[in-house]
Amino acid sequence: TEAVVGIVTQIIEAIPSIFAALIVIGIGYIIGGIVGKAVNKLIEILGIEKAFDQTDAGKAFRKAGIDLSNFVGSLVKAFVIVISVSVALQLLEIGEPTRSYILAIADYLPKLMGGIILLSLGFVLVEFLASYVRHILLPVFPEKHKELVDMLRNLLLIGLVAIVLSIALQMMLFTGEFVFSLIIGFVIIGVGISLGDTVVTSIVEDHEEFKPVAGYAKFILYSIFLLVGVAGIFSGFPGTEQVIANLAWGLAIAMGIMLVPIIYQLTKKMVAEAK
Repeated sequence: TEAVVGIVTQIIEAIPSIFAALIVIGIGYIIGGIVGKAVNKLIEILGIEKAFDQTDAGKAFRKAGIDLSNFVGSLVKAFVIVISVSVALQLLEIGEPTRSYILAIADYLPKLMGGIILLSLGFVLVEFLASYVRHILLPVFPEKHKELVDMLRNLLLIGLVAIVLSIALQMMLFTGEFVFSLIIGFVIIGVGISLGDTVVTSIVEDHEEFKPVAGYAKFILYSIFLLVGVAGIFSGFPGTEQVIANLAWGLAIAMGIMLVPIIYQLTKKMVAEAK
């Protein structure tokens, strides 16, 4: 029939483009392997891997059996291969609407891979930079205020991670109000935990009498920032304001009840010391 003849004709006509696409992918695989190995060697020669191994992320990589140079080299190789696949898909001569879908995939693949690479390398560089800043600031602060340096390092780390995450998501076309709210909420919660831990620890070190209530204080601060962060994340959804408001009231009442025994203990201790 004419339909069968038409399908066979399309397949025959597509064979040259299929071979061309396979050749492009093969060339991309070879070039990707060469470039990946070159990047791997370059990282080792420049000493980047050795410096990275001294950071917390580097130690975690080593513990997991991941080598930074191999990791980056593999990402570069994968990116080159993805580019070749994208080009190969565009060479295929296939009828509509399949061709439109293939071209859309070919156009999106480099963006997706670029975002993944940015996330992977960005988080590594952010950890390295934050640790480097901490190393510089340590001699500036007194030994007893070492936790302040850690707090600054954590705040810098959270901010840079949020920036990298935002850029990578935009590159992968994951945009919108919810994505922005999610990042803001993540930053608020992260900053709150870092600040709460540092502030309470610093107060306890200077005032031993507050040590029994340190756990309560951390819980209260964590809860506040967690609630604010969650509110920021879900602020774009209709109807969530009232739910969050009710949660806030419930949390406030619970914290008020929890403060009663704390105040009692502190008052009792102060009276005993006054005697």
